[in-house]
Amino acid sequence: MRTRVVIVGAGPAGLLLSHLLDLAGVESVLVENRSPEYVAGRIRAGVLESSSVDLLTSVGLGDRIAAEGDEHRGIYLQWPGERHHLDFVDHVGRSVWIYGQTEVTKDLMAAREAAGRQAYYEVSDVALHDLTSDRPSVTFTDRDGVARRVEADAVAGCDGFHGPSRTAVPSAAQQTWERVYPFAWLGVLAAVPPSTDELIYAWHPDGFALHSMRSASVSRFYLQVPPDEDVSRWSDDRVWDGLATRLGDGIDGWSLQQGPITEKSVLPMRSFVSTPMRHGRLFLAGDAAHIVPPTGAKGLNLAIADVALLARALTAWLVDGSSTLVDSYSDDALRRVWRCTHFSWWMTSMLHTLPPGEGDAFDQQLQLSQLRWVTSSEAGAAGLAENYAGLPIGF
Repeated sequence: MRTRVVIVGAGPAGLLLSHLLDLAGVESVLVENRSPEYVAGRIRAGVLESSSVDLLTSVGLGDRIAAEGDEHRGIYLQWPGERHHLDFVDHVGRSVWIYGQTEVTKDLMAAREAAGRQAYYEVSDVALHDLTSDRPSVTFTDRDGVARRVEADAVAGCDGFHGPSRTAVPSAAQQTWERVYPFAWLGVLAAVPPSTDELIYAWHPDGFALHSMRSASVSRFYLQVPPDEDVSRWSDDRVWDGLATRLGDGIDGWSLQQGPITEKSVLPMRSFVSTPMRHGRLFLAGDAAHIVPPTGAKGLNLAIADVALLARALTAWLVDGSSTLVDSYSDDALRRVWRCTHFSWWMTSMLHTLPPGEGDAFDQQLQLSQLRWVTSSEAGAAGLAENYAGLPIGF
């Protein structure tokens, strides 16, 4: 087969790129090793930056966000005995939206289907070839066992950290940075209405806790745990007890509502950046190039920002014949990647207690001092708000 762009990976990054290219009249073929049902059902991020919502709305994907999403003006920062609201709109004029990645994926899959573009799901043996030539290609075996090759002008690697795209870049041409954190999150999904109007980020001597939500009837919670934690050690009662303690149940009349827990999982925490984000005619986007801890709510938003830049660059190159934007794509994307990587590290470092041997009471006092400054200083609050609500794409 022959197309203009082969997109490896049908998560939000790959699907959005295919949609943006289609609007520009650029043909693409999508290749994904999972089934459509698996892709649509993956539970991931739930916070969309203002710039992400603006982009999705501008390309016809904002109707369900407006109808079913929950716009939040800010977040709560908490430590024992104190809870403070940070209003992003007051500080920087931008809000965030609670709209699950599963819903974003459904919207994008519907748009892809409506466009009638070619997509291969449940493929195997994906390999990238001739990336530094003018005729790169991707080979794979489709779900019926047929071996296929797609030749293209460009390959977009949107297949995550474990996909073949990132590893197709020779190690001599790649530089990586990584920080592995000495803790993880126990993620909990519960069929219970949220007990808060906006997210609560809680520092506690027992470890960090987060009260998030997915809808008016589904809540999402996180508890800091050791990185090698066995989820079977956390009964429902232990989960609710831990959340009640760390989130301050009973303080100033606030109570944590409990309900049936439908999912538990352990999420490791790390920061990872691979550069450059281009090798020949391979362009990396999303988790294929970078991973951030979820504390700053940046993973999905970074992928959206990458793809917005990449779609514009590929369109200028393939339609208008200008290579300026594809030549600067990696540097342009990495400015935002490193800014969001720093913000995610900063939020993580401020809110998580360190295990014995890596932290002590001195570290805890520094964290509390930082929290007091952020919640009492106009400059501190505005800095957090600017980064959390999201910098402009391509800033």
